[in-house]
Amino acid sequence: MSKKIKREEVLDILGKITDPDLKKDIVSANLLENLEIEENLIHLSIVISNPALHARKRMQEAVIFNLKRKFGEHVDVNCQVAGMNTEQKGARRKILPDVKYVIAIASGKGGVGKSTITANIAGGLKKMGFSVGIVDADIHGPSIPTMFDVSRERPTMTEVNGEQMIKPVDAGGISILSIGFFTEQDNAVVWRGPMASKALTQLFTDAHWGELDFLMIDLPPGTGDIHLSLLQNVPLDGVIIVSTPQEVALADARRGINMFRLESMKVPILGLVENMAWFTPAELPENKYYIFGRDGAKNLAEGMNIPFLGAIPLVQSIREAGDIGRPAVFQDNTPTAEAFDKLVCNLIAFLKIKNSK
Repeated sequence: MSKKIKREEVLDILGKITDPDLKKDIVSANLLENLEIEENLIHLSIVISNPALHARKRMQEAVIFNLKRKFGEHVDVNCQVAGMNTEQKGARRKILPDVKYVIAIASGKGGVGKSTITANIAGGLKKMGFSVGIVDADIHGPSIPTMFDVSRERPTMTEVNGEQMIKPVDAGGISILSIGFFTEQDNAVVWRGPMASKALTQLFTDAHWGELDFLMIDLPPGTGDIHLSLLQNVPLDGVIIVSTPQEVALADARRGINMFRLESMKVPILGLVENMAWFTPAELPENKYYIFGRDGAKNLAEGMNIPFLGAIPLVQSIREAGDIGRPAVFQDNTPTAEAFDKLVCNLIAFLKIKNSK
């Protein structure tokens, strides 16, 4: 007759298995969601900070191996391991504990105005009274410093709890860190994936962001190492996808959306923004010319069942505003500022709806 398995003994074994990201055992970190014991069956459910499939698989194998080693191979262990959802991450957030929302801005391809959208969403949130920061994670093409006219600035160091940390550059009340601050403006950044990922992670782990309502992350285009590293190390509350209306951009946007929806990632899609939706010449402000197609991103959002946050026109003033370091959203009483303000209001409304569920 086999010895009865005691709950205390199971918890003792689990208390020796550590979540590698939180650096705590799964019992003291409150990662054990369910534990049921029926004779020779141990059924348990665990959540871990890293949602990647390989991380969940490693945790599952560690739990099964250690429990069988203690109680014998005849014991059946049914171990379910899931990644934390947004609410759980917020409760256990180790990185950026004082930031309410960490939101990435992504695009499937380059050249669709992702950094412009990032800068103007951040500016719009600032106008509404929120505290905002931006991480320019576009390793190979950092442009946020130029868009806020701080490209010649350099971050300083500050002491926090006896530790030296990077202090972000202040741009009119918006805190900014960019790889561009640590390289010469005209020099190419030639880094392999692991080096770029490590440098990016340090912008979060080695910086003192303080209390923020929003931290926006301007991602590089595509779906690569930077995105995977970010998802593994930073607790994202959601992602905004930017695309132009043309099919070649929409095809890449679909791939980006599907990447964030993968079981191993599960990052909420907060919405899709259609940039360069139409062209309006300055001398004909009432005219709209749909040179890249019409409503492509809007139709994609409806087809993939994600929110459509808004459409931004292709006008000269947006480009000029970015070049002089003052995003167009700050140009009050203009059609472009109104378009960005509406986009930001839609984002805030969606977040309120999402968090009320």
